[in-house]
Amino acid sequence: MNHYALSDISIGHKETFEVTITAEKMDLFKNLSGDLNPMHVDRDYAISHGYQDRLVYGMLVSSFYSTLVGMYLPGEKCLLNKFEVNYKKPVYVGDVLSVLGEVVDIRMATQRLVIKGKMINQDGVVVNVSEIVVSFTREG
Repeated sequence: MNHYALSDISIGHKETFEVTITAEKMDLFKNLSGDLNPMHVDRDYAISHGYQDRLVYGMLVSSFYSTLVGMYLPGEKCLLNKFEVNYKKPVYVGDVLSVLGEVVDIRMATQRLVIKGKMINQDGVVVNVSEIVVSFTREG
């Protein structure tokens, strides 16, 4: 876990990590969320609708933006305030995603960062992009 303070960060600061999407993660998310949509749980159904396999839950994939800001950029002193995700391509079980974040704005008066996020699969395909706003916790 990173421990950046606001003063440690400048525009252009980048962090990245990788995550593998597993069947176990899908099952855990299904059980947690209760989302039984057949696009996520029935391979034949998803294939019959033009996909190569069942689709990974968008919110499962998006949850790794929480990991990005809570563990990497800025890490420990962060509170996630807002994020917006634009899904571009499907994600499947077995995909390895590179999760990238880059600081594009620093708002000193409100102690906030704006981070542009992006996830790229093992084939170099951008599967989603995001804009994330985080603030820093108060000391003490």
